Amino acid sequence: MKILALDTTTKFLCLGLYDNGKFYEYNLGAGTALSSLLGISLKRALEALDWQVRDIDYFACGLGPGSFTGIRVGMSAIKGLAYALNKPVIGIPTLDILAENVKDKDGYIAPVIDAKRGLIYSCIYSVKGGKIKKLTPYLLLKPAELFRKAKNNTWILGDALMLYKQEVLKNIKGARIMDADYWYPKAHNIIKLALEKIRAKKFSDAFRIKPVYLYPKECQIRK
Repeated sequence: MKILALDTTTKFLCLGLYDNGKFYEYNLGAGTALSSLLGISLKRALEALDWQVRDIDYFACGLGPGSFTGIRVGMSAIKGLAYALNKPVIGIPTLDILAENVKDKDGYIAPVIDAKRGLIYSCIYSVKGGKIKKLTPYLLLKPAELFRKAKNNTWILGDALMLYKQEVLKNIKGARIMDADYWYPKAHNIIKLALEKIRAKKFSDAFRIKPVYLYPKECQIRK
């Protein structure tokens, strides 16, 4: 079984390939050059493994929340390839991918992504023995609202810490701040979550997967 996985919802291009138990990943700080780097990066990765696109059995992608443009870049690429080849698609919310970075810790996890406008994207999870459980919906909220919802001694990770780290430490008792290496999605975690969904037969197709947009009014296209 071969899987191609992408997340382009942050400033990183996360590209993962899976081949019957073997993981290959490419996590590149792309910034604003994301759309121009995606095609060539994918081409080089496939050539390195001597794959043809038609060899891929499943396509997985991060759904957001995150950069509005970034979400569309990655999803468009995955949906286009899956549609052309009539292959299944697995969509995975980016906050779930981030939570996997702390899967080896017990307690609570709160990924925090900068949503601009003084807001953050977040979700609260519990983790025990490597099992992660989602405790809240995916949230768009002010930092003060998260502080009221967060549990004591929560593991905090994500790029919103660049703005709100001191506020987090002041307002969440016992908050445990993860190093910056943990703040962004990792391609191998996208693949691991995709494998779980494939085993549970929880996959879809290019027409059915939807992005996780938490700014609904701004994301509507009006006729």
